[in-house]
Amino acid sequence: MKPGCGGFLATIVLFILATGAAAGQQINGTPGSPAATITLKGDQVPPPPFKFGGKIERNAAQSTPYWPPRVVPPKGAPNVLLIMTDDSGFGVPSAFGGVIPTPSLERIAQNGLRYTNFNSTALCSPTRAALITGRNHHSVGFGVVSEQATGYPGYDSVIPDSKATIGRILKENGYRTSWFGKDHNTPAYQASQDGPFDQWPIGMGFDYFYGFLGGDSNQWAPNLFRNTTQIYPFMGKPGWNLTTAMADDAIAYLNRVNALAPEQPFLLYYAPGGTHAPHHPTPEWVRKISDLHLFDQGWNALREQIYANQKKLGVIPQNAKLTPWPHDLLKNWDELSADEKKLFIRQAEVFAAYVAYTDHEIGRVIQAVEDMGKLDNTLIIYINGDNGTSAEGQLNGTPNEVAMFNGVQVPVTDQLKFYDAWGTESTYPHMSVGWAWAFDTPFSWTKQIASHFGGVRQGMAISWPAVITDKGGVRNQFHHMIDIAPTILEATHVPEPKVVDGVKQSPMEGVSLMYTFDAKNADAPSRHKTQYFEMMGDHALYHDGWIASTKVMRAPWDVMGKVSQDPAGFPFELYDLRTDWTQSENVADKHPEKVKELEKIFLQEAKKYQVLPLDASVATRLVTPRPSLTAGRNVFVWTQPLTGTPNGSAPFILDASYNFRADVDIPQGGGDGMLITQGGRFGGYGFYLRQGRPVFTWNLVDLKRQRWEGLDQIPPGKHTIEFDFRYDGLGLATLAFDNLSGIGRGGTGVLKVDGKLVAEQKMKRTLPLILQWDESLDVGSDTLTGVDDADYQPPFAFNGRIDRITLTVERPKLTPEDEKRLREAAAGGKTSE
Repeated sequence: MKPGCGGFLATIVLFILATGAAAGQQINGTPGSPAATITLKGDQVPPPPFKFGGKIERNAAQSTPYWPPRVVPPKGAPNVLLIMTDDSGFGVPSAFGGVIPTPSLERIAQNGLRYTNFNSTALCSPTRAALITGRNHHSVGFGVVSEQATGYPGYDSVIPDSKATIGRILKENGYRTSWFGKDHNTPAYQASQDGPFDQWPIGMGFDYFYGFLGGDSNQWAPNLFRNTTQIYPFMGKPGWNLTTAMADDAIAYLNRVNALAPEQPFLLYYAPGGTHAPHHPTPEWVRKISDLHLFDQGWNALREQIYANQKKLGVIPQNAKLTPWPHDLLKNWDELSADEKKLFIRQAEVFAAYVAYTDHEIGRVIQAVEDMGKLDNTLIIYINGDNGTSAEGQLNGTPNEVAMFNGVQVPVTDQLKFYDAWGTESTYPHMSVGWAWAFDTPFSWTKQIASHFGGVRQGMAISWPAVITDKGGVRNQFHHMIDIAPTILEATHVPEPKVVDGVKQSPMEGVSLMYTFDAKNADAPSRHKTQYFEMMGDHALYHDGWIASTKVMRAPWDVMGKVSQDPAGFPFELYDLRTDWTQSENVADKHPEKVKELEKIFLQEAKKYQVLPLDASVATRLVTPRPSLTAGRNVFVWTQPLTGTPNGSAPFILDASYNFRADVDIPQGGGDGMLITQGGRFGGYGFYLRQGRPVFTWNLVDLKRQRWEGLDQIPPGKHTIEFDFRYDGLGLATLAFDNLSGIGRGGTGVLKVDGKLVAEQKMKRTLPLILQWDESLDVGSDTLTGVDDADYQPPFAFNGRIDRITLTVERPKLTPEDEKRLREAAAGGKTSE
């Protein structure tokens, strides 16, 4: 031993003993110094507190300071850029044979690998929960989207503490973690300013969040958050769009991290709103795509073109068959009228513009990584879509997606009035089902359908220049969203923790894809052998090259139809995927024993992963009671302005009688401004004063506005303004009998000032299920969009004083006679009126 080394070695020994640093943990630098770092063993995060390794005497001169080491990832660990777009099927992007240009996705594919057999869950929240946890969607409470949560473990929309996210794991191992864009993994009833925030991105292990919480968002006027603070107002200049603003913020974030700590590895999860409805590209992108005339040929010819492209690219086998067009469900293009063709082409062009625009902005983020000199050691995973292309626009499409979720179909003639505005801030549009089916070529079905690949097959590209040398390669192994988190852990050399925050962890249920990165394994058998699928009763079981798929019993655009009470009894189809890539030939009759075998495995998987009970209901789950801030209450009081309360935490007044009473002080010169509102331009209500006169307006999904207005101005001073609505229907209670007769009925509204009637009229129909979901309940002003652009423009703050606003909700109660009639109707298969 060299002279002078004994003290240093002793310090190292003391450090190991004091900190309990386990074998496998790498200590860098001088222990106790400000520059010391440590790489964790990682089985327990966060690690136990590091003990003080110095010496403390009465005086500092005789004491030795000591700093705990800073946790860093393993040496050489890559950056991770995890990208996933929305509502985009296999045949959408040019990188997988589509006609819509996606050069950024192509760039990743050409610099890395294309995956042709990668699968989702068929719906937004479930896929995203599987992606960030490495577990099946029911295992983490996301059997459906958060707005449809029910009181069963597989469906409660709460990711348990025993299943930490990839963000949390990497953060505790020294990564900087961030999340941009769509969340949709926060329970809808925990999305208010009151929290709790443990199920928000920053509570799930992501240091920084910039985006929106719900399933989709108006890209021109989003309900936008930075961490847990709403960003409002956000429009800096005309033409502001979240798709660009989000890329700007992500690039700024990356440059911030790089400037402060150039060697700091990062995980950036980038999840834009595109291309979920509303389809909101900028006018420039609409012009670019329209000039290409990609869709004049119609959807039947488009399918043939995409199918041929896919074979040329090698992203489907040469013997893969194009599944037949569903003539019993959808018209052929040549059967459409001239007006239908004109409208539908416009719908597809705006959707395609949104795809291209989104991909372009993603490309800017990728370029920022390269500009920092970090592309070589960055693992980029670019997943096209979280499910198949959406058919939720119904057969004719819609200028307002909120209308669809309320069962309202807009005739083509009425939609043509929005032709020039399609995709602008005055629409909330979605395209026709025919395009959705075509964009899922070569497969059948669409988003929501978990049993058929049109709903679950996603094109994916992965690049990592320092590791993946088989550039432009194609991989056909079967894999699933739950495989991404294990892949990231293997790539970063970060172990899966056994304990997080003292909670024993349930192991990840996916398998790593990293074996496919090696060119020698290009054709290796898939290591993902078995996978169940289930969404709203529709289900399937993949096992070793076979898939048993239930027959589709409900078209995904039929959100208000009757549903089966026995989804467990849905008949199975069988496909041999070893020779039938697209599920084109049902061989169930030829192999009944295989059907029984796979059905048995499905039930085993369903029990194992919290899939039961199977539930085929759809829209009615939107009004399922859940533990929100309003649960069990029917009287609500506000004594001062409050904006930004999301629908999940706001009173629900649909399908009920209600009374708004506003006690206010009107200023000299007359009152003006919003008292209380919920929703916005595409569906909602507003109670306000306009030029001194009281007004209550119902916006019926932007197709009609019904107004109650007093003729006289209210003089200055204290007054009570009241709107009372008496509902005519039986309400939500009828849903317990699988009966929709009680919802969306009419009623009579009365507007009063100081007890005096000033307006009265009947409303024939009301909204049955939902207001505009990306808006909020606001008191004292109106954030985002207003319910009537002709009356006012937000924020439209009230210029007087609100002393008190009281809302009283009275829900209809069924009489014994009502229940008897509903039971008889259910038994007879009829709808009770």
